Amino acid sequence: MPIDDIREYKSELRKKIRRQREEMPPKQKALLDKLVLKNILKLRQYKANDTILTYVSTKIEVDTFGLIRQALKDGKRVAVPRCIDNSREMDFYYITSLNQLEPRTFGVLEPIKEQCEILKDYSKGLCIIPGLVFDFDGYRLGYGKGYYDRFLSRFGGDTAGVCYSSCVQWKLVHGFYDRRADLLVTEKYIRQTNQRTTEV
Repeated sequence: MPIDDIREYKSELRKKIRRQREEMPPKQKALLDKLVLKNILKLRQYKANDTILTYVSTKIEVDTFGLIRQALKDGKRVAVPRCIDNSREMDFYYITSLNQLEPRTFGVLEPIKEQCEILKDYSKGLCIIPGLVFDFDGYRLGYGKGYYDRFLSRFGGDTAGVCYSSCVQWKLVHGFYDRRADLLVTEKYIRQTNQRTTEV
């Protein structure tokens, strides 16, 4: 597929899924978020890892506030991303409370640098990855800025993409630099991207 066609395809798909998520009734979203969280907590990788890296959700994303609270309650170390100024890179910082977050890049809540310790070891942990759309191979369509693809190129731990099942496609067009998740977690199933789906 020509590069211009790929860009148009991705742009149209982003618009479609954003609209779909924005139109989701709040009660339905809250229910789906609880089911996704339940499946994340079932993961062997969640139980085995002491450190959980996760995005801080916006209104249209799968909620992660419940995950952050539960992981802290479970005695995990929780790290969330902070975008590096004037770049498309990000670092993760440990938080011990949601009060250590402030609105920054694109209005997303990020850790307050002065109150948090930077995560230096990216060789292990479980990273929860956001995406507007995922496919069954674990490839994702994000917001087009490339933050997570760059970060995942230097992350050596386990990765889990989280998404509503209605936003999962059979196959996405992807490029050389696109990184796929080891696991795909929805409200209906957990899928190892190189194996068959596990219905829950």
